[in-house]
Amino acid sequence: MNLPTSRTLAVLLAVLLAAPASIAPAYAAPPEPQQKKTSAKQTTRRSYGVPAWANSTKDDITEFDDPVVRQAAVEALGRRNGSVVAVDPRTGRILTIVNQRMAFSEGFQPCSTFKPVVGLAGLDEGVIRRDTLLRVAPRRFMNLTEALAHSNNPFFEVIGKKMGFERVAYYGKLFGLGELAGLNIFEEHPGEFPKAPPANGGVGRMSSFGEGIRMTPLQLASLTATFANGGKVYYLQYPRTEEARQNFQPAVKRELNIEALVPDVREGLRATVLYGTGRSSFSSEGEDTLGKTGTCRGQGSRIGWFASYYDQFHPQLVVVVLLRGGSSVVNGPSAAEISGKIYQRLREHQYFANAARPQAASGSSH
Repeated sequence: MNLPTSRTLAVLLAVLLAAPASIAPAYAAPPEPQQKKTSAKQTTRRSYGVPAWANSTKDDITEFDDPVVRQAAVEALGRRNGSVVAVDPRTGRILTIVNQRMAFSEGFQPCSTFKPVVGLAGLDEGVIRRDTLLRVAPRRFMNLTEALAHSNNPFFEVIGKKMGFERVAYYGKLFGLGELAGLNIFEEHPGEFPKAPPANGGVGRMSSFGEGIRMTPLQLASLTATFANGGKVYYLQYPRTEEARQNFQPAVKRELNIEALVPDVREGLRATVLYGTGRSSFSSEGEDTLGKTGTCRGQGSRIGWFASYYDQFHPQLVVVVLLRGGSSVVNGPSAAEISGKIYQRLREHQYFANAARPQAASGSSH
């Protein structure tokens, strides 16, 4: 038997070193373990940037809040990064503010919660009537009720463009945007209303998305209370001393001559809850809730709003819910769901039966 020469061994070694990976020996090192797969649902709930989950009650001072309303709001909000403001629309008294830091911030884009103002402005200016149909797609028309219920953007863009920036701005400021909503609330900011049409989309996008506007939860609560009570813009008051509670008196900032027009807007706010974008707030036990959702991006995160009030004929409570975060769960319908839970908890505590009469000047709580 002839043994291989040293030259032959050298050639064989060179061939082995140049061989492709496909002929690697079966005992090669195993691959790195794969990471656990994340479901699509988990991915969509993941938050980037501003967190969607937080302790929203941290640092709140709650001594003089209505304890029943606050507890209902805290339980409904849960671990969401958000704020809840509750107001009596008959007096302007703030009953609770959950996440006071967010509520007293410089404000956020109002998204579609600005649409009721634009709708009422269109009615007042004669641009539309209650039954006016506007083209919102090549083969689709809507009236005001349906446009509010489904938060249709083209409908309100048309109104805004027909009215022009100056008239839309006039009504926005009339409802209190760009000015302080409260009386002697030192932490409050006035938000911001643009002095010219926003560069992104002009007056059309401002009328449908609130582009260029910064609105605080207190301002939205005041605006919603004005729709609820038929035109009185109350100064919001937040009595946080025993003396302020005992001496509380409602203070009217101005009265708007809109009572004849408000029912046409209310119909859309009612439809929003019954079958529109705010239907997640609906409860068969409390069918008398009206509201408006808002969803958009602003100030570095997603924003979800829901502004609502209870009892269209005898309004007793305004609830504004604001959510923030980078997750897709931050939207108007989610805020509406939280609002619905608040009303449900208050019904369970017989709150509305006890709140049938406005709070006395003495500031007694429920």
